[in-house]
Amino acid sequence: MLHTPSGGAGHGAAATDGRLMSIGTVLNTLRDEFPEVTISKIRFLEAEGLVEPQRTASGYRKFGPRDVERLAQVLRMQRDHYLPLRVIREHLDAVERGEALPLPSPGPTAGEPADESRTPGLPGASAPTAARVGRDELLAAAGVGETELAEWESYGLVAPLPDGGYDAEAVTVATLVLELGRFGIEPRHLRAMKASADRDAGLVDQVVAPLRRHRNPQTRVHAQARTRELAELTVRLHSALVQTALGVRLP
Repeated sequence: MLHTPSGGAGHGAAATDGRLMSIGTVLNTLRDEFPEVTISKIRFLEAEGLVEPQRTASGYRKFGPRDVERLAQVLRMQRDHYLPLRVIREHLDAVERGEALPLPSPGPTAGEPADESRTPGLPGASAPTAARVGRDELLAAAGVGETELAEWESYGLVAPLPDGGYDAEAVTVATLVLELGRFGIEPRHLRAMKASADRDAGLVDQVVAPLRRHRNPQTRVHAQARTRELAELTVRLHSALVQTALGVRLP
């Protein structure tokens, strides 16, 4: 999917005359509608396969009007509908193939079926079927008893919600804790990982907190999208650092 300068409705004067644009020009074009967008964000969306700009012989990105329009669509769907990037990519690719599709829903709410692909599992693992699960459901999905769950809770690996239930990610955490246990890594060994995750979350919160407190309601809405973006980047960085430290590359 290599976009050309022709076709598509661009945003702003630079996007309507058919010329290829640098990433800086694209940033200025998008900022009228998306004041929080950054060059890092555009590069991240490219890395995630949401846009594929042309490259010059020296490797510089060059964006056509269709690229700018697609970026605007991605940002709009994130901002207005809270959709994950995978869903956005699949939807836009289908639209470009000429398929008439309704806009996907942002995800499950309490009591609705969840998209199992949202919860990365392991072979043989049971994915949660709802956005929240009860304690008995978590025990059944993980295949453990009260003793194991209480131990995980004591180390902060999983934690109940105020209503006593658990979010869907608790099933993923439980599954991964069990898989690591097969290699002799016990829950107590994972306290350092939990502490590292808490520090990462604290760093993201420091960045996003000013947006959450902003007087402009639209800016406060942007805070959710920014939190997801930073979470994705943090997870990717952690994975890359672990692989580098071990001298391996995961498929």
